[in-house]
Amino acid sequence: MSKPGDRAPRRALIVAGMKSGSGKTVVTIGLQRALARAGLTVAGAKIGPDYIDPGFHEAATGRPSITLDGFAMPIATIRGLAAQGEGESLVAEGTMGVFDGVAGGGGATADIAVALDWPILLVVEASGAAQTIAALAHGIANFPGAPRVIGAIVNRVASDRHGRMIAAGFARIGMPLLGLVPTDERLALPSRHLGLVQAREMGAAGGRIDAIADVVAACCDLEAIRAGMAPIDDAPLSASSLRPPGQRIAVACDDAFSFLYPHLLDDWRRAGAEIAFFSPLADEALPSGTDACWLPGGYPELHAGRLAANARFLDALRRFECPIHGECGGYMVLGDAIEDADGVTHAMAGLLPIETSFARRKLHLGYRKATWRGAMPFAEPGTTSIGHEFHYASVTRDDGEPLADMTDGEGNLLEPAGSRNGRVTGTFFHLIA
Repeated sequence: MSKPGDRAPRRALIVAGMKSGSGKTVVTIGLQRALARAGLTVAGAKIGPDYIDPGFHEAATGRPSITLDGFAMPIATIRGLAAQGEGESLVAEGTMGVFDGVAGGGGATADIAVALDWPILLVVEASGAAQTIAALAHGIANFPGAPRVIGAIVNRVASDRHGRMIAAGFARIGMPLLGLVPTDERLALPSRHLGLVQAREMGAAGGRIDAIADVVAACCDLEAIRAGMAPIDDAPLSASSLRPPGQRIAVACDDAFSFLYPHLLDDWRRAGAEIAFFSPLADEALPSGTDACWLPGGYPELHAGRLAANARFLDALRRFECPIHGECGGYMVLGDAIEDADGVTHAMAGLLPIETSFARRKLHLGYRKATWRGAMPFAEPGTTSIGHEFHYASVTRDDGEPLADMTDGEGNLLEPAGSRNGRVTGTFFHLIA
C-alpha cells in the first residue's frame, strides 16, 4: 500500500521508427505536449547519441530529457537514469530504425526496449505505400528478439482514401493502428547540416510544438497510447567513473556551444562540482573563481566571424591558467583558425596548433572509444572513454601532440585524434560515458 508522500508510479514507452526521417521527433514532441495538455506530467528521453532532439523534448515538456545509450552506458546506468527521471509519464524517442545499432551489437532502440521492458509505439512513414506498410510493421513486431509493439502511428498520410487503404492492411495483421497523421505543413521543422535547427534557436518553438500537438491529438488515440505504457522499475543511480574536470567549472552555453549531455553535468554536481555557465557569443569572459573550462560542441562554424571578433572571450581563454577542454566545436575554437562555408578564414583562440574547415566538408559519424595518451581533466592516462563523433568539419592542419588512440564502435582502429598543448586539450570526440 502506498503511503502519503510516495512518488506516483511512473510509466514509459518508446516512439520508434523504421528508419531515420520517418517523423519520430515530430510525433514524439506532439505526443509529449498533447499528453501534458491532457493532465499528465511528462518528460522525455532520447535513445542513443543526440543533442538536438532532447532540446525539443525539453521545449515540449518543460523538463530535461535524459540520454539512454545502450552502447556507451552499462544497463545499470540506464536503469538508474530512467528511474530518477522527472514526470509521471516518460515518452522516449528511438534512434534511426528500431533494430539499427552497431554491427557487432548494442546501441539499438530495441536493445533498450527489451532491457527495460518498455513497449514500442511504431512510427511508419507512409509515402509510396499503403497496405504494404502493415506488412513492414508486422515484420518489425515479429523480428527475432523484438520488443513488444503496442501499435503504430502512420505518418504523412496523403488523403482519406490513402488512410483507408493503410487501415485495411493493419486490420489483416491485428496490430492496433493508433494514428493516421496527414501530410501537414504545421508538422514541418527547419533543418540544416547536423539535423533540425535547435529548439533554443527557434523563437516560436513553443507555438510550433503547440501546432504539432494539435494535429497529433486530433489524429491519434491518446487514451490507448497512454494505456499502453509500461511501469518504470526503481533502480539506484550508479556512480560515474568520470571525475569532474574541476571544482568550479566554466561551461560555455549558447547557440554556438550547446552540445553537452545533461547527465554529465549532473554527475559532476553529484561529485561536488559547481557549474558556471557563460556565453562566448555574448563575448562573456570566463566566470570568476573557476578552475576548469569546458567548451562543448555546437555550431561555431555558423558564428565564426562573430566569435573571432569577441576579444573579451578569446583573451580570457588565453589568460586562463587552469585546464581547458574543447569538444568538437569547442575544439575548433581552441585552434588557430576556422574556415567557414564560404571559404573565409577566421582567427580563433590559438591555444591548439590546428586549423579546421567547414568549407571542405566530410561527414564523420559514429561511436568512438578514446584511450587517453595522457592525463585528462576528467580521466587518468590510459583509461578509455566512450562517445561519438558527428561533424562535417575537417582538420586541415594539425601540429599538435595527439590526444587519444581511437577505435570505432566495431573495434576498428582509427587514426589518433585530438590535440594537446599543455593545459589545453581538444578533440572532435563527444564524451558520453
